[in-house]
Amino acid sequence: MSEQAEQAGQAERQEHGESTFTVIVAAVANLGIAVAKAVAGVISGSSAMLSEAAHSVADTVTELMLLVSLKAGERPADEEHPLGYGGARYIWALLASVATFVGGGVFAVYDGIHTLTHGQEPGDPLISYLVLGVAFLLEGYSLRTGLKQARGEADRYGVRLKRYLRHTPDTAVKAVVMEDSAALAGLVLAAAGLLGGQLTGSGVWDGVASLCIGVLLVYVAWVLGHANSELLIGRPLPAQMRAVVRAELLADPHVVDVLELTTLLQGPQEALVAAKVDFRDVSSAADIERACDRMAQRVQERFPAIRRVYLDPTPGLGQGPAPGPGQDPEASPAAPSR
Repeated sequence: MSEQAEQAGQAERQEHGESTFTVIVAAVANLGIAVAKAVAGVISGSSAMLSEAAHSVADTVTELMLLVSLKAGERPADEEHPLGYGGARYIWALLASVATFVGGGVFAVYDGIHTLTHGQEPGDPLISYLVLGVAFLLEGYSLRTGLKQARGEADRYGVRLKRYLRHTPDTAVKAVVMEDSAALAGLVLAAAGLLGGQLTGSGVWDGVASLCIGVLLVYVAWVLGHANSELLIGRPLPAQMRAVVRAELLADPHVVDVLELTTLLQGPQEALVAAKVDFRDVSSAADIERACDRMAQRVQERFPAIRRVYLDPTPGLGQGPAPGPGQDPEASPAAPSR
């Protein structure tokens, strides 16, 4: 195993371990918070607190699904799945976003509408305030853990945190950061609803807070669902990385042009590159084979996350010998590398 491959493996194991720890911290925090919020909501009769309890239950289910996704995606490639199981992460992460939408967002919106249409007598909010305060501390710690990992990954790739969270293929970390951020915002909204009801004696404030929490959760679920669906459909490497890969291929002395370059993200630390390459007419078959091996090695050394490189020698327009009798004019000898 090459030094670059070993470093890539170590980086993947480190990131996987960090992602797992981040998700476990979030799951444990949300489970305890969900129980406390539900008890406080029943005692105080607060619609916003019950919506927050549903929010935390949805977050707990989401994190459990994310743990399943991390386990499912780490299986190595086999005969039945030659490109590996990276896509399994995004299937489970997509289901997690659906759980957030249905279990949290829909319930909170419904409960808010029910409170506004049927009315509600505010109860004693003291226990709710205490639960919200403890929940804020726990959610803050969980968010800090997620942001710490996200900042470390952003620094590793040399990009800003906001850009990393927007484009990262590690949707487990993205989900934890977004959900914990939404949870803190939801806690503030719930506290505002309780305070408004306490000052005015009206349950309208509580209903409006519940509606706002529901809308917030629906938005988070949509963002996460969209990110995972993009990766399931097939997302390429960033434009800057594609430009560097093309430049590495063109740097070989036997290459005339890169006619087509296809890249595909298969997981947080796994990508595929396939290219149709126009070689010089004077290059022999042995020259082309060695050039393909050199180019694949350079690309993988530059970007260790690129696990597979497939290069197809293809004549450019007006180049190459005419096809012989019975030969497919579209066929060209492929030289897959690595």
